[in-house]
Amino acid sequence: MATSVEYIEYVCEQIRKVGEVRYKKMFGEYMVYVNDKPVLLVCDDTVYVKMLDVVSEDMSDAPKGIPYKGSKEHYILDIDNSDLAVTVVEKLEKVTPLPKPRKKKEK
Repeated sequence: MATSVEYIEYVCEQIRKVGEVRYKKMFGEYMVYVNDKPVLLVCDDTVYVKMLDVVSEDMSDAPKGIPYKGSKEHYILDIDNSDLAVTVVEKLEKVTPLPKPRKKKEK
């Protein structure tokens, strides 16, 4: 079951005050970017967060899951808890690097 557009827009609305929020469809699911940094993965209407030390205390009671076959285990973020979501996303945004620009192929 793929993530619905309504759900991904809800996710973005919940964290809107953190900064510039946008999403991009990838492999049928979504990556959520904050200030151009990839911070959340949304698969099957579930929000996943990388298991990083910076959020381990905030997410210690959170369930864990694997967003797609072959991926590492992630925390599952309760996006309905907007205070928690904003706190976690703010911390992730600070430690997540901007993606490196892709080199264009020469023809």
